[in-house]
Amino acid sequence: MTREAAPTRSPSPLLDWRVRFGLLALIWGFSFLFIKVGTDGFAPFQVTFGRLLFGTAVLAVALVVKRDRLPRGARTWGHLAVAAFLLNALPFSLFAYAELTIPSTLAGICNATTPLWGMVLSLVALSEDRPTRVRAAGLGIGFVGVLTVLGAWQGFSGLDVTGTALALLASFSYAVGWIYVRRTLSGTGASHLSLATAQVGTATLQLALVTPFFTTLPDSVEPLPLLAVIALGALGTGYAMLLQYGVVAEVGPTTASMVTYFIPVIATAAGVAFLDEHLAWNTPVGAAVVLLGAALTQTRASSRRASAPARQTAPSTPAASAAEAANSSNPRLPSSRLT
Repeated sequence: MTREAAPTRSPSPLLDWRVRFGLLALIWGFSFLFIKVGTDGFAPFQVTFGRLLFGTAVLAVALVVKRDRLPRGARTWGHLAVAAFLLNALPFSLFAYAELTIPSTLAGICNATTPLWGMVLSLVALSEDRPTRVRAAGLGIGFVGVLTVLGAWQGFSGLDVTGTALALLASFSYAVGWIYVRRTLSGTGASHLSLATAQVGTATLQLALVTPFFTTLPDSVEPLPLLAVIALGALGTGYAMLLQYGVVAEVGPTTASMVTYFIPVIATAAGVAFLDEHLAWNTPVGAAVVLLGAALTQTRASSRRASAPARQTAPSTPAASAAEAANSSNPRLPSSRLT
């Protein structure tokens, strides 16, 4: 009598998903501090280029270790080029320029408005996304929170309008980007890791072409800004993506996307604790209102949950990727873990 072979199991991750979730929130929350420190020694485009370069290096190593390969097809690469611009090159650069004149705490809070922009755009671009009363209320609440953060009742006094507008435009770019890849890159057959590596690598090439025309090499390189840029890229763009895909694979995109709501809290705490940034009462209060509104915009009617479980909103993070957005609407999660 032959013994039946035991079913093979994929190796368990070294860290529980809750630990990795917390680590992911810390890394992305501190990204705004890293940007601020990086711009003390480098031009904004240089900070963004370094971020993308080190992020690509981490993802490329993971691609080799996993024996995966880059996606194929000119059409796919064309869509990836647009995604790289909307989700990486443009918003990363806008946040770097914004933090020349606004605190990292405000930049982190502006990032939390991405779900609000996403809902507005999805009403136009995604025919299956129809607002419920709760989601519409969330949109209104969220923008009240934005006005609270900006101090609208006092005429936005003491606020750098240009820097704040750049940060909000970066968040808007994230929203445009994930809607674009949801319409164009879902169902390509390529893995999360393959799409992410191709996208971030393409964004690196885009910045490599632009940066020399707008910047010059710094006279000297200070160690702290350099370390901040390395951490921003290797941790905040490369390793964080691998962490996110591992968490998505284990607990699903809905739970994984909750990391979005911890990012502004950590960004604010980091800015106050390590950069001595001033925190007026309206900043944390407005941020809480923004997060409440953003959470409400992500709700779905119970009947639609049952009939369309695959239609979930992509997480919005400082390192959003085509793989993340394209596959968040796909109920089939990757079987192999990336962490």
